[in-house]
Amino acid sequence: MNDYALLEYLESYLTPRRKELFERIIAERTNHFTVAIEDVYQLHNTSAVIRSCDVFGIQNLHVTEERNRKRIDREIAMGAQKWVNINRYHTANDTVSTLKEKGYRIIATTPHNDACLLKDFDISQPSALFFGTEKQGLSQELMEKADGFLKIPMVGFTESLNISVSAAIILQDLTARLKASEIDWKLNENDLYDTLLRWAKNSIKSSEKIVNRYLSEKVNS
Repeated sequence: MNDYALLEYLESYLTPRRKELFERIIAERTNHFTVAIEDVYQLHNTSAVIRSCDVFGIQNLHVTEERNRKRIDREIAMGAQKWVNINRYHTANDTVSTLKEKGYRIIATTPHNDACLLKDFDISQPSALFFGTEKQGLSQELMEKADGFLKIPMVGFTESLNISVSAAIILQDLTARLKASEIDWKLNENDLYDTLLRWAKNSIKSSEKIVNRYLSEKVNS
């Protein structure tokens, strides 16, 4: 059950400008699309994808760490890790199973296969967009589990783009079309609450002490 009194209590520690900023940005957040990356070993690419998720309003990123554990390059992410939920998994199967349980189509991005062109992609269904490494792409296991394939049209000699560039191009196109549609793409009530609570905690020094004080006062009142 959402404790809105706790959220209000934490927000009392924020400046009016920060609260107004939260309200404006959360109105553009979505879980209709989510992003997943699989064993991307280059640190700066993971961090850049987090930044792209924040810029284009994607609230959740899913990271499979079967072979390569991810750290956040804070300089490249530029604080985006404070605003985007980063969900970690040990295997591709765990990632796919969790996202399918949440109702997402599993969409593998690939320059190969008989993939759907970006402009033709159906935005009506919630979709998890999977990105792999630039050289190897997504694993065979994940490709076999995919419900569909998506590619960016390319006309040069180069057959692939850097993962962070690919993610940015796809997210810009899909979120722009999504927000121009009549699809109910905004965060639901529970996601709104969870996100605002997380943002407030990440904005306040010693937020856990403040939360504990609130809970103690609540018990003793």
